[in-house]
Amino acid sequence: MSDEAIDVTTKVEPSVECASEDRNFRRWWSQAGKIITYQNPVTNQIFDDISVGWWYVNGVRSGVRRGTFLARSAANDRQYLEPHRGKWRVTVSVPIGLREKLGTRLKHPLGTDSLAMANAMKWPIVHEFKAQIAQAAGSGTDLRAVAEEFRRQRKTAKSDAEADEVETGISITIDALLGREVGTEVDPYSGEETPIYSLDKLKQVETFKRVLDGNATPLDEPHKLYMCQLTVKPRTKSDDRRAIALLQRWCGEREVPPYLQSFPTRKSAVAFVDDLQRLEPTLSPVTLNKYVNRLSRYWQWLEKREEVPSDIWKGLALPVPVQSHDEKERPFTEEEMKKLLRGNATPAMHDLMRIAALTGCRLDPIVCLRVQDCANGTFLFKPQKKEKAARLCPIHSDLMEIVERRTSNKNPEDPIFPEWPGLKSGAIRERSTKTSNAFTAYRRKVGVADERDGRRRSLVNFHSFRRWFVTEAERADQPEHLIAAVVGHKRDGMTLGLYSAGPKLEQARRVVEAVKLPL
Repeated sequence: MSDEAIDVTTKVEPSVECASEDRNFRRWWSQAGKIITYQNPVTNQIFDDISVGWWYVNGVRSGVRRGTFLARSAANDRQYLEPHRGKWRVTVSVPIGLREKLGTRLKHPLGTDSLAMANAMKWPIVHEFKAQIAQAAGSGTDLRAVAEEFRRQRKTAKSDAEADEVETGISITIDALLGREVGTEVDPYSGEETPIYSLDKLKQVETFKRVLDGNATPLDEPHKLYMCQLTVKPRTKSDDRRAIALLQRWCGEREVPPYLQSFPTRKSAVAFVDDLQRLEPTLSPVTLNKYVNRLSRYWQWLEKREEVPSDIWKGLALPVPVQSHDEKERPFTEEEMKKLLRGNATPAMHDLMRIAALTGCRLDPIVCLRVQDCANGTFLFKPQKKEKAARLCPIHSDLMEIVERRTSNKNPEDPIFPEWPGLKSGAIRERSTKTSNAFTAYRRKVGVADERDGRRRSLVNFHSFRRWFVTEAERADQPEHLIAAVVGHKRDGMTLGLYSAGPKLEQARRVVEAVKLPL
């Protein structure tokens, strides 16, 4: 490096004003003169630092004297330079998060083929480009993407010069985020003035620095990948989204930074669970616990990826009020069954109720049956809950006429209940949602209801057909493990639950035929 010092005495009109890192100087640059000018607001001294691009307290940095700069050796220095059509031009990489606004790189021709001359001319332009990047970063930009890019550049810097360049960009970006000070305060001991900045701006800088240091992973950032890998129903995915949104909302109300790192221990999770009833007073503890469970599943996934140390939600739940026997959802009584089966329902509803009553199947698999699923004297019901595969169920002899009528002269892929078509693509509800609503309206119409104060649902609903089937099969002296196999329940015990391939179709048919509709 040359020891030649070049005096700088030219003062230019400021086109942009921006506070420096130590706030002891104001920094100006002129687009016309390409000269970076610094002024001490106390002494009004003006000086330049266009060789290094940054400064320390009181404007002093190693190798740089106030009012002068030391010329750099230009023999092999190509920092911020690239050849273009036989001449040199300045080029500065734009952080990923700003490329939609500024492009991949900022470039400016220098009009010279001399590397030494290019190095003497580049710094004002580099500073101007850095200022553009800083201004763009402070105007609604994805700060996380900018910080992540700076973080990457820090790791990949191959020389002290490259490292200085990255730190310069970081400091300029922080300057832009802080903006102008809103006031000053005087230290009562030293008498020094300290600038005061907007609280919102300070929070932005805090977020930027946390991301830069790798300590600010947003709660929902890995959640997007997690959701892509989930193999659950759309409704369950909807619960996952609600759970993470609820956690973010809690963070906002409690002024907790919405990052994974803000939940290092179980204590943080307990505080959230304690607040759930206040956050959602209209939801039952059962529903709220469902959200806690979805957060636990998410944390388990994060733990496997080493994003978090452990599942802090494991075992946490709101207490569920103990229900007395007469407050639990129940099967239909015989009188209720007669009202339902003899009422003025549509033909489709009559067929639907009878299939449910004589198979014990849930609503959605019945509504989703196709012609090809009703062959060889069996229904093929799609898997539900924890079932891993479709399930065969013998067709009751009292249902043969219904099946024949609904499958005759139709294609294999045709639904047997076209009255309730599938929902639009992307819907989170099951196809049977409208069917369920129609049944509820019909059930109330014929006077079948068991409403209790404080309960959102009636104690009897479409699922009561399933409970009725199990009850009637048990009363017909059918073995419990066979009933469980027919309705798709998990069978208890090592032998039947793990080693058995399941009952033969003839055994399942005896269970089904043992159930009779009330006359």
